[in-house]
Amino acid sequence: MTARKLQTGLALIFLILGAWCLIAPAMVVRFTFQPEFNEATRQARFLVGCFGAQAVLNGTILLTARFTPTTFLVFGLVGSVPFFAFNIWFWLVEPVLNAWMLLDLAGNVGILACGLWGWALARREASSEAVLD
Repeated sequence: MTARKLQTGLALIFLILGAWCLIAPAMVVRFTFQPEFNEATRQARFLVGCFGAQAVLNGTILLTARFTPTTFLVFGLVGSVPFFAFNIWFWLVEPVLNAWMLLDLAGNVGILACGLWGWALARREASSEAVLD
């Protein structure tokens, strides 16, 4: 595994889940919200679509940027930890979301894991390149 391949995998998390929100926001609302909140109103579809568009943008940036070890580490932490709080709050504390939202939680675990793994890989690759120079 290389850091670049891992970065592509990280991008796919955003592109796949983001595209789902962007292309089928009503389905996302119906699948992920508790029954009393899962009416796919225009407003709900709009907000989920906006969320998806942001994720697709993020995934596109991930595909085209060159990450350093620090970028992997910061992205892994900032790209996951605040969202863990979001998932926990709206699934357990103020239950608006249902168990399907665990897909997002799994994505956030993947983001954290890819960030930490990418940090280690990129550091090793940078050390190897420095030795060759």
